[in-house]
Amino acid sequence: MRMKRQRLTREQSKDQTRERLLDAARAIFMKKGFVAASVEDIAAAAGYTRGAFYSNFRSKSELFLELLRRDHEAMQAGLHAIFESAASPEEMQTRVLHYYSTLHRENKCFLLWVEAKLLAVRDGRFRLRFNAFMHEKLEQLSAYVREFSARVGTPMSMEPEQLAIGLLGLCDGVQFFYTVDPQNVPTEMAEKVLAGFFSRVVFGRDV
Repeated sequence: MRMKRQRLTREQSKDQTRERLLDAARAIFMKKGFVAASVEDIAAAAGYTRGAFYSNFRSKSELFLELLRRDHEAMQAGLHAIFESAASPEEMQTRVLHYYSTLHRENKCFLLWVEAKLLAVRDGRFRLRFNAFMHEKLEQLSAYVREFSARVGTPMSMEPEQLAIGLLGLCDGVQFFYTVDPQNVPTEMAEKVLAGFFSRVVFGRDV
């Protein structure tokens, strides 16, 4: 006996459409870039019309920021899990070091962030929204740095806000080299650079 397919509610259908548009946009942005991708490209790849796109997003930029927000929240969830599950200061140090030194391999949306930074330089309206988002990102990372220092008893060699900028900047730079030139900057080298910086600046010791 065949079971009847459960009909989606209006809200469920809208959520499904939104998710498909986001998935399609992520794939297209990664392949073609934000500027080259069109609303029609995204809608068609998701199996919808241009009208369906604008029923869910006011613009391509709004959708782009939503992708970045989701990726940022996933990364924050990973950090939060470390603080929640670590049983001892030593275990927390080990887990935080592993998280940071392997971030270049785990961040599948790296190219989206590169696109966003380029767009922010060229588009003043997008820059305002992107900068507000980045300020929030830095504030959250600074808060984690403070909490980490308090939990493990490691004094910071610089202000948390400065350290947050340094951590983000170095990780982005290393991931760029790893992405475009993996033969000369393989994952082992990338991890050693990131782990070495983190251990020296945050822990105050060599790896």
